[in-house]
Amino acid sequence: MQNFSLLDLSPIAEGKTAADALAGTVDLAQHAERFGYHRYWLAEHHNMPGIASAATSLVIGHVAAATSTMRIGAGGIMLPNHAPLVIAEQFGTLATLYPGRIDLGLGRAPGTDMATARALRRHMAPEDSFPQDVQELIAYLGDMPDGSAVRAIPGTGTHVPVWILGSSLYGAQLAAYLGLPYAFASHFAPAMLEQAIETYRQTFRPSAFLDKPHVMMAAGVCAADTDEEATFHRSSQLLAFARLRTGKPGKLPYPVEDIEQEIPAPVLAQVREALACSATGSPDRVRQQLGTLVDTFQPDELMITGMIHDHTARLRSFEIAAEILTEMRSQAAAA
Repeated sequence: MQNFSLLDLSPIAEGKTAADALAGTVDLAQHAERFGYHRYWLAEHHNMPGIASAATSLVIGHVAAATSTMRIGAGGIMLPNHAPLVIAEQFGTLATLYPGRIDLGLGRAPGTDMATARALRRHMAPEDSFPQDVQELIAYLGDMPDGSAVRAIPGTGTHVPVWILGSSLYGAQLAAYLGLPYAFASHFAPAMLEQAIETYRQTFRPSAFLDKPHVMMAAGVCAADTDEEATFHRSSQLLAFARLRTGKPGKLPYPVEDIEQEIPAPVLAQVREALACSATGSPDRVRQQLGTLVDTFQPDELMITGMIHDHTARLRSFEIAAEILTEMRSQAAAA
């Protein structure tokens, strides 16, 4: 594990507003930079009452302006919602304003429900043009000749690093074919993690971007000074995910003492399975759980995330995780 990073979904908590969520994102990013996180990514979701990062490139710019060294990026932009040129211009502008600090992760899912996807795209294309759109976008960010009919300005010549995101074999195969870094969404869809990493590494083709495969996996983390406190704070994310799964999305719920009284057993079992790639508990417990994940899957990078209602507890969770991951990285380097 070369680096560890942070995925922030900019959660809007019950009793709070989108403005509170965005202020919390900036504060968390500033703390994360001090804690030693390598990247800070935000994700595109739409029509979600509990997520404030819909206009992802705007939030990335806001966070980049409030930090100075950490890489800031999208994990990710849902490319089917956009024309490649628009994203090239947005991220070309970000890279021009914050050179050497911007990442662009690209996803193939809509990041929302189909009604909202139609509202975003206006005209739904029946064919899957994601591979072609990725290559078109990369070309706009590359060294296009001055005489090209269409250029991204700003954008051309910025060479913003592009990642392929995925939760199945599709993204692994595409990232390997194009020779791009690959990030797997194991924090909410871990079922195919091992197979996807193996497929990516075995079929990777060296490119102008990478000479060898580079894979990042994601994991949920809820760390606190005691196991009981961590379990309590973790209940907010379990509740939020259960409500999303049952068609009742909302703001990030207040934590509860007994999660089994709040979620029907079959739904809770599905939620725990979806969020199984995670670490919850005291520092010793989180250290053991994260160590097992890293040892098992051998990622080049680990990105962690966590939906915690109380902002102070959220900061503390990411601080504990950073201390553990810094120690793990140092031990691996010394081995």
